[in-house]
Amino acid sequence: MSVGEERKTCGPLDPGTALSRSRSGGEQQRRLDPQWQHESGRRRSGLAAARQAVAALPALALGARWGGRRTPRGGLRLSEAHLALMAASLVCSAVVVYVCWKQLPPLPWAFSVPPRRVSVLLWWEPFGGRHRAKRPHPDCRLRFNISGCLLLTDRAVYGEAQAVLFHHRDLVRGPPDWPPPWGVHVRPAEEQQVLTDDEEEAVEALALAASGPRPPGQRWVWMNFESPTHSPGLQSLAGNLFNWTLSYRADSDIFVPYGYLYPRTHPNEQPPGLVPPLARKQGLVAWVVSNWDERQARVRYYRQLSQYVTVDVFGKGGPGQPLPDVGLLHTVARYKFYLAFENSQHLDYITEKLWRNAFLAGAVPVVLGPDRANYERFMPRRAFIHVDDFPDASSLAAHLQFLDRNPAAYRGYFSWRRSYAVHITSFWDEPWCRACQAVQMAGDQPKSIPNLAGWFQR
Repeated sequence: MSVGEERKTCGPLDPGTALSRSRSGGEQQRRLDPQWQHESGRRRSGLAAARQAVAALPALALGARWGGRRTPRGGLRLSEAHLALMAASLVCSAVVVYVCWKQLPPLPWAFSVPPRRVSVLLWWEPFGGRHRAKRPHPDCRLRFNISGCLLLTDRAVYGEAQAVLFHHRDLVRGPPDWPPPWGVHVRPAEEQQVLTDDEEEAVEALALAASGPRPPGQRWVWMNFESPTHSPGLQSLAGNLFNWTLSYRADSDIFVPYGYLYPRTHPNEQPPGLVPPLARKQGLVAWVVSNWDERQARVRYYRQLSQYVTVDVFGKGGPGQPLPDVGLLHTVARYKFYLAFENSQHLDYITEKLWRNAFLAGAVPVVLGPDRANYERFMPRRAFIHVDDFPDASSLAAHLQFLDRNPAAYRGYFSWRRSYAVHITSFWDEPWCRACQAVQMAGDQPKSIPNLAGWFQR
């Protein structure tokens, strides 16, 4: 995936990430698709071959040996029938090249078809304590350039929704709360939901939700942005209960990362400037942490690192001090490095600690999470420092001190800002709109997730 020091953003599989600015859907797809860079070389090859074939028409017609009668100058005189046959043959070859590479673009004279209207029901307000969603519905077209979305929170119109979003944390807390079987008469008190406290009935309710009828073509979407370590209850969910997954995982059906890089088109896009003002950076290393747990790898590594270099900790618990009134980004901007340490280490689990707290604040992220290769799928190699690059914490501390004494070497960690800007995902509007977009782009092929826990925990 790498393209030298600078690379395109990998934000996998389209229905995924959102763009906060109005751009065409095709550009969004190219920007977000992790396979795009690999395939782009092949696409260019197919296009180039076709263009060469078309460009060769005049040359073949004027100077190639094709068994025709020579002109006095030694050229070849071809009949109009021959020329037409050659042109048709070469154009067909060009089309074959396109088709073989599966990269046939839309015809330039073809009219674009407006996206079909899609309804997406949010079953709960995420982290809302099992309360039904009350938030104002986002305008997907205005916010993310996605047209044709009708976002719903009223369960009375459950049957009209093409997709229903279920947030995992709310799904596994409290008694079961599922849509009623479609087309089955239920008592008036149960019209909006199947809700029970009895454990036996809870199992029956889950089984009924998994096997009971649903509105034709409706998709149930499992949505989760926590790591497997902090996603309890996965094993309790029945197989084939959900049709799609929506998460930060690149192999989700709907991929929505916490953030991503995209090609910069304007100097004022975030973060502004090629290099943050070094005169503002009075501290060396900062860390903002809300949940302190001595058993976590990030806390253990902090304990080691702080023996060799000063780390200013902000937040609740541990040695943290309250954030200054200027807020997180302005506080971190005063430091050269930021510890973007994840609370657990899992595939693709790269959160706002890197995208927002470090990149937007203008600090070099020191990361502890998945391995370096996983990070490099989404950002240039020289955009961050990985703890795995060093045999121990003392070696990392020595490297940070070296960069502190050598401004030119330190500035090298910001070279990516010449080419890329940072997008921060807007929760929960963006996943909601991306689910709508995914339904618009999907075909009618049925799908279900046979083993959700096995997929997510691997």
